[in-house]
Amino acid sequence: MNQTTAVLFDLDGTLLNSLEDLADSANFALRAMDRPQHSLEEYRYYVGNGVRNLMRRALSGRLDPIPQSDEPAAPLVEEALQRFKAHYEINKTNKTKPYDGVFELLSQLKERGFRTAVISNKYDGAVRELADLYFSGLLDEAIGESQKVRKKPAPDGINEVLARFGCQKEDAIYVGDSDVDVQTAKNAGMFCVGAAWGFRGRQELLQAGADAVIERPEQLWQHLPRIPKEGV
Repeated sequence: MNQTTAVLFDLDGTLLNSLEDLADSANFALRAMDRPQHSLEEYRYYVGNGVRNLMRRALSGRLDPIPQSDEPAAPLVEEALQRFKAHYEINKTNKTKPYDGVFELLSQLKERGFRTAVISNKYDGAVRELADLYFSGLLDEAIGESQKVRKKPAPDGINEVLARFGCQKEDAIYVGDSDVDVQTAKNAGMFCVGAAWGFRGRQELLQAGADAVIERPEQLWQHLPRIPKEGV
């Protein structure tokens, strides 16, 4: 029987509640371009596939698949993306905060010898900065989208982390809050735990085929080998 030695996490909607800052920066870009803005609830479904797709969706007001006639022109998307990034760089921690119980979970995982990492569709520089700011010393690796790492659901980030850890996929689990995360884990051949406290909720995770769904971070221990500890 395999024993889990590594736990890999999504970032936005799983470890960090960052939705308001993402929405604020996207609306800033739209406002500057004299385009209609969107509600926080709409952004809950626009995020998850990288910031370029976030701005494509924000510009069109539609989720994928977007009819060709409604597809924003590439220069328009690029302008919105650059405006978003410029605003987000200096405003990404205004309202963002870890979900309740996440810091405690990461601390306990570290104490018990698990390797941990974040794999996100956010651009790599922001992923590393946020991971260090909110979880300094608690994550062994943090990887975002880059020219070398395709965005999820491609398994590139997972494969890179497992290689760095010298860990087999059978000895790791992936935790995320959306259908993209479930598909990423499936593409990597890994066990996936859905984080129902995140942006999308239990139903989407179940429909996507998550192997398990939990309501609170501490429930992750149900799927890990552990030494009993009071309060866990």
